[in-house]
Amino acid sequence: MLINKFISAYSMPSSPTSYYPADGSTYQAKCWCLYFSPELLRGTQFGRHIKDYTFFSYDASEALHLSLQERETIIDCLKKIDDEINNGNDRHSNTIIASAIELFLNYCTRFYDRQFITRKKANKDILTHFEELLDDYFTSDKPKRLGTPTVAWCADQLHLSPNYFGDLIKKETGKSAIDHIQRKTMETAKDLLMQTDKSISEIAYCLGYQYPQHLSRVFKKCTGMTPNEYRLSE
Repeated sequence: MLINKFISAYSMPSSPTSYYPADGSTYQAKCWCLYFSPELLRGTQFGRHIKDYTFFSYDASEALHLSLQERETIIDCLKKIDDEINNGNDRHSNTIIASAIELFLNYCTRFYDRQFITRKKANKDILTHFEELLDDYFTSDKPKRLGTPTVAWCADQLHLSPNYFGDLIKKETGKSAIDHIQRKTMETAKDLLMQTDKSISEIAYCLGYQYPQHLSRVFKKCTGMTPNEYRLSE
């Protein structure tokens, strides 16, 4: 039911029908769908930070799995939105609907946080694979071919979307995936500075930097010293 140009919320059956081969019965799933135009949020505080809801970019395989209680909470939010669409016809309606959508998304954020916690073992495995992936990266010719490792590349290798991967790493370690990549890059740079006689330019190239000054800038930011100063200090 599209009440105005801004918002639509309704319950509908999905298609096609799902089959249960065990007893030959069929089941037609139903779902709630919520559509809203950016115009509804334009100029609001909510609209200004909606990009903070990173799960909009998660893959389908990274969907939120709800408990029965969480499911009821989500449906209750959608029913309130639906009720306002059908019965709210005054100047407050759009504000109330926008607030209800924000509440709905905040609940989704809470439930995703819970999901990250309950999947802790699987997350630890991903973190281990991430560390192994970086170890392998810097002992191969990938830096020369691909440049410095990116969050998107690592996520792809682990079969995750970049946003889900980044959120998972942040929840598990308190640091961003970029921080982990940078830490590993700098550890490798330190090893090369102390264990080889390669020039700074050669080391930068080995790490995937196009220009040595990029390495020098990041290295000083992380250690407080330039690569040459670090080499001489040891």
